[in-house]
Amino acid sequence: MSEHIILERRDAIQVIRMNRPDKKNAITRAMYASMAAALREGDADASVRVHVVLGVPGAFSSGNDLADFMAIATGGEGGMEVYDFLIALAEAEKPIVSGVDGIAVGIGTTINLHCDLTFATPRTEFRTPFVDLGLVPEAGSSLLAPAVLGRQQAFALLGLGEGFSAERAKAAGLVYDVVAEDTLETAVFAAAAAIAAKPPEALKIARDLMLGSRETLVARIKEEGAHFRARLKSEEARNAFIAFMGRKKAG
Repeated sequence: MSEHIILERRDAIQVIRMNRPDKKNAITRAMYASMAAALREGDADASVRVHVVLGVPGAFSSGNDLADFMAIATGGEGGMEVYDFLIALAEAEKPIVSGVDGIAVGIGTTINLHCDLTFATPRTEFRTPFVDLGLVPEAGSSLLAPAVLGRQQAFALLGLGEGFSAERAKAAGLVYDVVAEDTLETAVFAAAAAIAAKPPEALKIARDLMLGSRETLVARIKEEGAHFRARLKSEEARNAFIAFMGRKKAG
């Protein structure tokens, strides 16, 4: 288990908290593995009724850890922990509620497409700079985003890489509600408690009907993943990463 993932139980609520504030919650392979295991174990535990996913103040997640990206881009292998997490997310049997404050980049945005309710704060910005880095969308977002946001808003998010404010994300359907920073977790846990109080079998059937077959989503995650891994080793992506790292050092 990763030291940067804090797991907590609040009655029937399982809390998964990303806690790597010094790196703005950039997600490592170990963090993905811990979150995948938590989702699956929570789904298998009858006493868990709902999952809650949180970050730290000011940073839900700045995306995938760049060192992992660079390792694969320069010929390294690995990274299956990412896909294990994404498939666990897509196949989650119990509702997921997220609370997003501040930075939500890449996977920090696309996680929320799998959530049943997402709360965000006014200072939150959702951004997916996949194409700018010579990459492609992930987490099934090429399927989910057009269905949730509509094709043009999805293209703005995933293709143009435009930042979506919390209010724009709410209007587009990515966010359920926008709440103040100091009440974010109160709102998240109130919603999670309300979900946990519902008749679980009826709620599961209702949720499954809304989600439909997961097979298509899992197939899209795998298709995106094959493109993503190939793109990581492309010259286009390598040049984009070198330029990005140069800007970071200069800044």
